[in-house]
Amino acid sequence: MSHSTATTSAGSGDDVAVATRSLHVVRGKIPVLQGLDFAIPAGRITGLLGPSGSGKTTLMRAIVGVQRLSSGTVTVLGLPAGHPSLRHRVGYVTQSPSVYPDLTVEANVRYFGAMHRKGRTDAAEAIAAVGLEQQARQKTANLSGGQLSRVSLACALIARPRLLVLDEPTVGLDPVLRADLWDRFRTMAEAGTTLLVSSHVMEEASHCGSLLLLRDGRLLAQLTPAELSSRGHSADLERAFLHMIREAEGTAATAGATNPARSEASTTQERTVR
Repeated sequence: MSHSTATTSAGSGDDVAVATRSLHVVRGKIPVLQGLDFAIPAGRITGLLGPSGSGKTTLMRAIVGVQRLSSGTVTVLGLPAGHPSLRHRVGYVTQSPSVYPDLTVEANVRYFGAMHRKGRTDAAEAIAAVGLEQQARQKTANLSGGQLSRVSLACALIARPRLLVLDEPTVGLDPVLRADLWDRFRTMAEAGTTLLVSSHVMEEASHCGSLLLLRDGRLLAQLTPAELSSRGHSADLERAFLHMIREAEGTAATAGATNPARSEASTTQERTVR
């Protein structure tokens, strides 16, 4: 599969927040990530998009340093992923809210803030950033699913991370809350924070400055929403993505026809990843 020329492969410098080189992750002999090379620009929102099972969560875990790599490298803010110095510079919000239900919103945020030597004022600012001032003294057990997601985000924001990694943060949110959250993400990016946001909803691609498109553990392309629309021949980004998938599969099939052994190996690998 060809990579977009919109962005070069792994790079370095202040303009690059994350870079990978020949990244492979294999779990139980099953290839989950296969030879990823890309660079994520600093101070922008990058969308990590692809269907369920494409390797998005595994890639995010590799970036925050909690995933064992089979080969290759991941560099984050100029350091190897998982380096102790990144502890206070990288925030990670998982799909499942990571909060204590028996504590209030404020107590949860202050607890996580204490790990980063942050105080009450910092907690109040983080809670305000996600629009939960009125719920600050409520126990999180009494909040809605969307509010719980925002508490988790506040717990990550209190550290004022330079890189914020969010694994499908808008799942289960109604359209109004989803739009509000993307507005907050844009504000953070304008203030200099780098955001990597995963989603399997292609319409969310339009909110991002750049996109990483994953398919079966491979990087299908790295490009902008406008480039996706152009290459996929559709203003509908989901249709554009599907067009690119079919185009890539057609190219692979043609290559396999000239090399039957390669075709059989590729087919077996595709089935294994799925």
